[in-house]
Amino acid sequence: MGDQALSERLRKRIDGKTKPLGALGRLETLAHRIGSILGSEEPVLSQPQMLVCAGDHGLAAKGVSAYPSDVTWQMVENFLAGGAAVSVLARQHGLALTVADCGVAREIPPRAHQAGAPRLVSCRVAAGTQDASVGPAMTMAQCEQAIENGKQLVRDMPGNALLLGEMGIGNTSVASLLLARLGGIPLADCTGAGTGLDAAGVARKLQVLETALRANSDARRPLHALAALGGFEVATLTGAVLQAAAERRVVVVDGFITSAAVLVASMLQPAVLERCVFAHRSGEPGHTHMLRLLNGDALLDLGLRLGEGSGAALAWPLLESACAFLREMASFESAGVDGSHLS
Repeated sequence: MGDQALSERLRKRIDGKTKPLGALGRLETLAHRIGSILGSEEPVLSQPQMLVCAGDHGLAAKGVSAYPSDVTWQMVENFLAGGAAVSVLARQHGLALTVADCGVAREIPPRAHQAGAPRLVSCRVAAGTQDASVGPAMTMAQCEQAIENGKQLVRDMPGNALLLGEMGIGNTSVASLLLARLGGIPLADCTGAGTGLDAAGVARKLQVLETALRANSDARRPLHALAALGGFEVATLTGAVLQAAAERRVVVVDGFITSAAVLVASMLQPAVLERCVFAHRSGEPGHTHMLRLLNGDALLDLGLRLGEGSGAALAWPLLESACAFLREMASFESAGVDGSHLS
């Protein structure tokens, strides 16, 4: 009852601003969503946290990516050094960046954290998952541990907004597998070029993924599918989404892989979708199907397929603008403007 009353107050407040009804388009929908999540007619986004979860995949040895697995740990180091796209965008937009080693094949050396710099957290389950084309990628215990790790990461974070990012060579394959198995979408429609495979590479990737689905044909329920087909970083993100939603944080979903984590989380707890803002529609073909499945109305469509949380960071100013107009824009009444002709 309270939430419905808040929704009506938010709609009335938005409609009463000095503008024609609906003139701010989807920014109005976004403002309503954020106000509803935060339980406020004057929402303030505070201490936003960018969480980039990293892990390696046994499936990568089968050639499903244009890059070798070593790139995962190298890119984690790049995040921490401040040179990656998400590092640059997080700095630009004042997003606190946490990089979580959820199971990178080569362990990332710990280091002292300096104020304002990206933070490294180790929540390793193992040195990469097993090869899903021959059997389960994770045991159920490993999957549950990764989910709990994600929940704990969020519990330890300040703020009321969580932006999702990931890194893991081979993880578009994981997203494709989860979408095909849990969404009932033909695998060919879920599978794209990932890091830049040519047509022959995509065909080879599809064959490997078909083998993985057959090897895990009994893994049908959400947690079983996640354990059999997923990655440590996707499972950790699933836990992070569940915890952030429970804490009534705004969850800013990046692209294809982070959406796969949201898909699993939403099948475990459907209400999490009420807390999500979908930043962009990825250049990965499967992401369009994923968004449709999640009823996700993406804010941007820039042909991005980088991952890392880059799309979530790019969309962040739109969330800030939505809150600003809701808080600060005058109403017809307060501005002394005649809006009677618009009612």
